[in-house]
Amino acid sequence: MITDSTDLDRLAEELTAVIDHVAATFGEGALPTVRGELDCDPARPGLLTCWQYGVRLERPAHAERRLVELVVPRLERDGWQVHDRSNALELIARCSRDGADFTVHVARSGAGVAIVGSTRCVTP
Repeated sequence: MITDSTDLDRLAEELTAVIDHVAATFGEGALPTVRGELDCDPARPGLLTCWQYGVRLERPAHAERRLVELVVPRLERDGWQVHDRSNALELIARCSRDGADFTVHVARSGAGVAIVGSTRCVTP
């Protein structure tokens, strides 16, 4: 489904820029994993949509340290609320601001970093 929502376009650009900036902190070679619109209410398709975007980086050097020392402090300075959702397998930072959210997953085994997010839902 394609919408002409200027609001959704603006939100998508902002979210994409933030995720790309966070990914660049871990190094080069981020590969997009998802990019596009998503129905917010699958029971009533087309009434509300959001933009989703995600990237993956394979085995970035010092990823755990970069998340804790560089990414989280910068996001908090930029007004993002960051919540630790880490577990035994990965460090997880859930970030939210103005209805948008994204999550940074850093594998503890050094296998990679995944960043996935979505904007707030808007009327198409």
